[in-house]
Amino acid sequence: MAKSSSDRILATPSSYARSHYLYVQEAGTLQSLEPHISRRQNLNSFLFLVVLEGRGLLFYDGVQHEISAGDCAWIDCNRSYFHESSADHPWSLKWVHFYGLEAVRFHDAYLARGNACLFHPRSILPFTQAIDQLYFCHQNKSPLAELLSNKYITDIITLCFTENESLRQGESSIPEKLKQIHDFLMENYASKISLEELSRRFFISKYHLSREYKKAFGTTIGSDLTYQRISHAKSMLRFGDSSIDTIAISCGFQDAAYFIRVFKKAERMTPLEYRKKW
Repeated sequence: MAKSSSDRILATPSSYARSHYLYVQEAGTLQSLEPHISRRQNLNSFLFLVVLEGRGLLFYDGVQHEISAGDCAWIDCNRSYFHESSADHPWSLKWVHFYGLEAVRFHDAYLARGNACLFHPRSILPFTQAIDQLYFCHQNKSPLAELLSNKYITDIITLCFTENESLRQGESSIPEKLKQIHDFLMENYASKISLEELSRRFFISKYHLSREYKKAFGTTIGSDLTYQRISHAKSMLRFGDSSIDTIAISCGFQDAAYFIRVFKKAERMTPLEYRKKW
């Protein structure tokens, strides 16, 4: 007797898709008829699943999670994992295995924001619709299947970020002290600001500050300050005629040479090239 019934598509990406897109490996639905374990590891794939009905267990990266209807999970299949449907309440799932050159970076960024592999969104409908679209465009052999797959997988990843952000804001907003520090940086971007100074000014451990700031705003203090300085420099380049030396000092860079180096790294062009193009 079958332990489950499933409807799936298996996709083999082109070499172009492997190099340029997020691509589908497998996608489909599963209805467990009795308990069984699905176990994998050391697989270059990411699994995203939605529990439609029932409940079960997900064991991932050494931690056991109870999951039930309405839960979503996004896991790295290079790590050891297995999932098992409940005997009393067999589950129904929609799922997609996907990969691509940017997949690891997306997942790392997701975890860096303090998001968990398992979450319960406000609605699973946007997720299930994206998985359905992935399934149908491959089943129907659309000539744009790989391009569309990149879009729908990106949609799923974006939903993972935005849903977790909404859940986090609903539970607890960004602490007032972190808001004050962020506002201070945005207002004083032209000044020389060190982590030690922020620690003294706001009475907070610099190590705790670094960790919590990145968790709250998704970037480091140094990067946030640099982006603010670059943004103001771009405004001065476009809407004024100040020299590069003047702009560098006005935006908090130690000298023109350092400003040019940082600007080129951020914009892939020098400040003067940016002024001419824009």
